[in-house]
This record gives sequence, C-alpha cells and structure tokens, in this order.
Amino acid sequence: MIGDVLNIFNELKNSDFRILTGIELGMRNREWVPVPEILQYTNMSVEKLIYRLDWLRRKKLVVRTYQPYEGYRIYFEGYDALALNAYVRRGTFDSIGVEIGVGKESVVLEVQKKPTLPISSPETYILKLHREGQTSFKQVKRTRDHISGKEHISWIYASRLAAQREFEIMKELWPEISIPKPIDCNRHTIVMEIAKGNELYKSKLEEPNWHLDLILKEIQKIYSHGIIHADLSEYNIFVSEEGIQIIDWPQYVSYLHPNADELLKRDVSNILSYFSRKYGIIKDINEVLNFVRGEINK
Repeated sequence: MIGDVLNIFNELKNSDFRILTGIELGMRNREWVPVPEILQYTNMSVEKLIYRLDWLRRKKLVVRTYQPYEGYRIYFEGYDALALNAYVRRGTFDSIGVEIGVGKESVVLEVQKKPTLPISSPETYILKLHREGQTSFKQVKRTRDHISGKEHISWIYASRLAAQREFEIMKELWPEISIPKPIDCNRHTIVMEIAKGNELYKSKLEEPNWHLDLILKEIQKIYSHGIIHADLSEYNIFVSEEGIQIIDWPQYVSYLHPNADELLKRDVSNILSYFSRKYGIIKDINEVLNFVRGEINK
C-alpha cells in the first residue's frame, strides 16, 4: 500500500534506492534478480547488500525467493518509492498530502510544492499512481491497446507504459482540450494539476443542458485531433461553474483504430445515457455522432 511506503520513505537511504534501481533494471530480463547481479548496480559489500535487502524485504519493498536460486523483485511498493524519490530529487514536489481516491487501476494523492517566494502559497498538484492490471491482468491485456500484443509483460511494466502513454497524450492535447495541465511523469506515475470542480456522477447540475453541450463539444474537439477517449463516462468528467474537464486517458485510441466507431459510440452513449437517466435529457445518438464526426468528415 502507498501508505506503508510513505511511512518509511524518510528512513530509506541512498543505498536502498540503488538497490531498488538495480532490481528494477534486472527485472527487464529476469523475473527474479540474483544477488550477484544486484551487487553490480550498487557498489556495496556483499554483507551490507544482504543486510539492506533483508531490511527492504521486511518493509515489503522487495520480495525474495530461494527457488531455483536466491533472487529478488520489486512490486508496486518498491516502484512507488523509486518514483517518489525521483520527484523529490528534481523538485517536482516537496510533500505528500492526503489520499484522494483509490480505483481498480490507480491511486491518487495530493502533493505540494513549496513556493519560490515566502509570500506565495504552495502549489498543489495531483499524483496519480497507475496500478494497471492489479485486479484482472488478462482483462487489461485484452482491452489496452498499448500492451495487447505483448505476451510476457509484468504488471509494473504495464503500469509504466500506461502512465507514459497518458502523459504523452495529455501533453499533446493540453491546453486546446479541457484537461488538467500535465506537470511531470516518472515510471508508473503522473503529476498534474488538480481538476476543477467535482466528478460529474457526484454533482447535481443546475444547468445540465449547458454541461451536456460542453461535454459533447469537447468530444468533438478531441475527435478533430484524431483521438477517441475510449473510456469516457460520468466517472472521469469533472464539472464546475466554469465548465468541464476530462481525465483518465491511458485507453485513448486513434480515430483510425479498427474499433474506433464502436469506441466513439460507446463514449457518446455513456454520456447520453447518464444525462437521460439523471436529468431526463434525450438526444438522438446518431445526430450526436454526426456532430462529433463533423470536422473530420469535412
């Protein structure tokens, strides 16, 4: 759990991060990284390495096996520690606040960066830690375009690919598309600005027609960039008096994707069904799809 990592983060030494990095690198080619290979990355004596490995194991940052040889691997806790250390070292943020949400495939925390001027307020961001495939990895491989063709891939590597993919598309779309500003990315994590407002499914809209029109126009703008969100629903749209923002982009596809029409229709259908169910607003899905595809068709 990320909470366990935060509790011991200040106890971790530079040598511990070298060990974790060595195991991370070794896992590119092995499921379990042997002690001699870890030793090559750490520049430590064997005795000290074994001692620190045992400490990291007891803190649940590494896992050990004796079959068919003594080897180690990291799981999400060790990976979390490496990402947090990278952000702190390069000054992306200085402190970690409350846990905002936990989903099937991500954990979201609030982080803060100290102001450059004493009279300024700290900057508050969101830290999203991907947990790709934590609940059902086979299902994820079937539904995630970026890993569907890979036969042998770890949950950690899949999460790293998802985070990098999401960060890259956010950089491409912001600020033309209404999304939180992407700040930084490391391993399986992304730092971004806080989305404005509240999740759509938690909100009671005073002007639901206005918000629905904004959402559909945003879907059209996204499509005009050749992109389909492919996982859009009331759970990843934030609404406020200023407008809307769309989050959660790792499943996006190109409008040239073989299943593009089906995925676009599902996105639009999810939104129309929600507004029909909650606010009684009825729109013809085919008319909306023609509207969304309009600019591309032209």
